[in-house]
Amino acid sequence: MAILVFQHAANDPIGLLGPILRNHAHVLDIRRLDKLGPAGIPGDLDNVSAVISLGGPMNVADGLAAGGPLWMNAEIDLIRAAHARQLPVLGICLGHQIIAHALGGEVGPADQSEVGFCKVTTNVAGHTDPVLAGIPWSTMQFQVHAQEVKKLPPDATALMCSPACKIQAFRVGLRTYGFQFHFECSRADIDAFSRDAFTQQLMGKQGLSQADLKSLTDEHYDDYAGRSVRLCENIAAVMFPPLRKLRALRA
Repeated sequence: MAILVFQHAANDPIGLLGPILRNHAHVLDIRRLDKLGPAGIPGDLDNVSAVISLGGPMNVADGLAAGGPLWMNAEIDLIRAAHARQLPVLGICLGHQIIAHALGGEVGPADQSEVGFCKVTTNVAGHTDPVLAGIPWSTMQFQVHAQEVKKLPPDATALMCSPACKIQAFRVGLRTYGFQFHFECSRADIDAFSRDAFTQQLMGKQGLSQADLKSLTDEHYDDYAGRSVRLCENIAAVMFPPLRKLRALRA
């Protein structure tokens, strides 16, 4: 059994989350959909213990349009099936939007794009969510997005927000979570983002230079990294507990 990880772009890796999941005895099956296309999407969920959908410069609407990424609709269908089977499902940035769309929410252009470090606040419902345990109610999180979740899926609960984006994190059921912000980035990942064409496009719209982003990263990264590790540990313990694996070893 493995956690199936969909990576959509070279500069959107699993980052800090990967080693923490491996330290919790999980096997990761990372699929580069930007290289594999639809062939990277398995036909069933046999031997899949959970699904993680990472970020990317694409939009959910691209998968519905002619000429869009051919893997998008197949990933949407598989995430819908994984949630229905009550497997843990986690989405980050684009993945957050894919989950919302797959489960009946709405995704569209953000009223205001976010890039760099932005303040994210935990909602009342998030204060008691175990995945957010130990995370300050107000944190600076790394963002690169021009799309957002406009409407939550049925039965979903919003957990976090920012001044520019009302749905920064949500939960559906017990173990399906979406996060708009990038909590998983190493310092090297953020540096790679700063050189990416999509990030630079958003930075240009907001008058933010690479020097500005570096300065913000220098200011906030140490606190960000500590909270990111805590969130990754919570995700590993709450969403992907190794209990069944340990029971199997004892059998």
